[in-house]
Amino acid sequence: MANASGFFTPTVPSLRKRINPSSIGIYRSGNCSSEGIFKRVLCSSTIEGAEKLSTFESRAPRLVSKGCKLVGCGSAVPNLQVSNDDLAKVVETSDEWISVRTGIRNRRVLTGKDSLMDLAVEAAKKSLQMAEVDPDDVDLVLLCTSTPEDLFGSAPQIQKALGCKKNPLAYDITAACSGFVLGLVSASCYIKGGGFNNVLVIGADALSRYVDWTDRGTCILFGDAAGAVLVQACDSEEDGLFGFDLHSDGDGQRHLNAAVKEDEMDSATGSNGSVFGFPPRRASYSCIQMNGKEVFRFAVRAVPQSIEAALEKAGLTGSNIDWLLLHQANQRIIDAVATRLEVPSERVISNLANYGNTSAASIPLALDEAVRSGKVQSGHTIAAAGFGAGLTWGSAIIRWG
Repeated sequence: MANASGFFTPTVPSLRKRINPSSIGIYRSGNCSSEGIFKRVLCSSTIEGAEKLSTFESRAPRLVSKGCKLVGCGSAVPNLQVSNDDLAKVVETSDEWISVRTGIRNRRVLTGKDSLMDLAVEAAKKSLQMAEVDPDDVDLVLLCTSTPEDLFGSAPQIQKALGCKKNPLAYDITAACSGFVLGLVSASCYIKGGGFNNVLVIGADALSRYVDWTDRGTCILFGDAAGAVLVQACDSEEDGLFGFDLHSDGDGQRHLNAAVKEDEMDSATGSNGSVFGFPPRRASYSCIQMNGKEVFRFAVRAVPQSIEAALEKAGLTGSNIDWLLLHQANQRIIDAVATRLEVPSERVISNLANYGNTSAASIPLALDEAVRSGKVQSGHTIAAAGFGAGLTWGSAIIRWG
């Protein structure tokens, strides 16, 4: 059953539903009936001891309708700050050229001494501290990143570094600049449909490692950072994720990508029965390739539509939101979306000038600064939207605290 916010919300099942002895014992599983009751699966052609089963009390876990709320946040950035003037020393550009076209003046970049996982762990710890939640009470760690430090994913390393003794599930979500919004929605699904209590959603990226620093069209944009939010179960009446809208379009991948490429090596391996093309060439990722004009057109069209769809699902309008928080990609995009939604500039959260485009980290990084500065307060409603590679885009209407 999908509620107004687009979520599947389990309702309280009957724990005293008796089994009819005349039944063949097959019930629906994983579905919600018209009465909103989950039913167990009992598969058998006959039921032995029917007189006992007729008084059987289901041992199925009690599924209670839940909500979720954002109760803690944190962020971390590298020490090295690279200004527009610094970039002008390595590529043909200037502070004025960059700031006018993007709104960016500085960005933080990882050096050889830094680790993206260290940033992610620091941000996670800060969010747990704000939420007053012990690492052992975390049920799930979602790392939203497109630049893990291990091909197989880095989330388990964060879980280890936090010292979670109960070994909660931890895995990566790869959706580039839309990743954090997808992480929030995923956290809500685990809480509302799976009985989880505390889900740590982390956005962390180091796109500086995949930038061609001789290409002024892309190198001026990106920075590195990590941000985290603790999403916690609550009563359904306190639910803080009102609605969402998510999309992807693989046709747009040609406008923004960092594809796998094969390293140059001999195309054949020799004679004596060796096969042409084997062993395969060693692969690595290319630098970020972007058609800036097409990405801009996509963002200013798709993002307002997505936010309006999420607001409609939530039963709200633009006048109901306190803050507009977009992925920090380009100030022109942020301004264009705000204008389309008729959100005044004083209700738009932006820290792009200081950090550039930090991909999946941009929304939680900006949120953390806004919360800690007192700008965003408990009870405020935020329209958040991510967009980028894939192409993917999505929005969520959330309440802080």
